[in-house]
Amino acid sequence: MRADRDHPVIRRAELFGPDGVSVSAAVGEYLRQTEAEKRREGISSEPLGKSGALPEHYRAEVDDPVAAYDDFDVLVADVDGVVVGVVVVAPRGGDAEIKRLWAAPALRGRGIGSALLDAAVAASDGPIRLSVWDWRIGARRLYESRGFREVPSWDGRDRLVCMIRQRD
Repeated sequence: MRADRDHPVIRRAELFGPDGVSVSAAVGEYLRQTEAEKRREGISSEPLGKSGALPEHYRAEVDDPVAAYDDFDVLVADVDGVVVGVVVVAPRGGDAEIKRLWAAPALRGRGIGSALLDAAVAASDGPIRLSVWDWRIGARRLYESRGFREVPSWDGRDRLVCMIRQRD
């Protein structure tokens, strides 16, 4: 299948190869955006460091995705050889948790996030869970459209919505 901007190829990331740099950049952009939103929403007063450096607890994901995602499934959305999205899934026994889902901002609304989410769900043998900030209305709608339902929180952070999709 030929990829186009509306129908990317979803594939397993080769973190030891060229995808390591692309996944690092994508996750870094996702985390910087999240931190900026948290400051805007009054959840965090922790400033980004010089030149957008992330808080220490996120650094490993950007600095060394091979080690940070050693036991995780990492899928990328590829268009014409360029990584335009990523999903990171942590296996949890028979369950799984989506830890990161990101699509290039310039290509949002073109099905890239949907394709990544669908691939992550298809690869899970059991229930799959995720958490999302309450202000991310578009993301929440996407999750709900794929069968995710809000459940009581397993995370103590205010404004974080926890969702689960049961296996059919």
